[in-house]
Amino acid sequence: MKSLIEKAFFLKKLRLFNELELELLLAIAEKIQEDDYDAGEKIFAFGQVGNRIYFIVSGQVEIFDEKGKLLSEISSRGYFGDESLFNEQPRAYLASCKTDTLLFTLSRSHLLSIISECPSVAVALLHTYSQELPCRFRGNSP
Repeated sequence: MKSLIEKAFFLKKLRLFNELELELLLAIAEKIQEDDYDAGEKIFAFGQVGNRIYFIVSGQVEIFDEKGKLLSEISSRGYFGDESLFNEQPRAYLASCKTDTLLFTLSRSHLLSIISECPSVAVALLHTYSQELPCRFRGNSP
């Protein structure tokens, strides 16, 4: 289990959060859940209701479309599931672990409470997210 400060420093290394101050990163880190997955284990299925974003601490995750076609492989410091933070649509892809994987997850409700306390988090997230959106799951890892 990672400490609060280890979680905050991990977040600082992510493009989504690298411009935030340590105080905000610690507030986000308090709400982070840590999940271990085995190689081959499914994280979520196509069509499943989503409400979390997933950050890869270690390991590798594969993203597949509904027909089983590999869309992307994402490694450490990558993230996925972010679309569920901005809409309430079912998952449009399947996520599965290629290797043993450690993930940090953040729920939509936790992120919204952080944003309500500090709107600059939303601005930073939207800025970074809009820069990465065109290449998401087109064979490029974030």
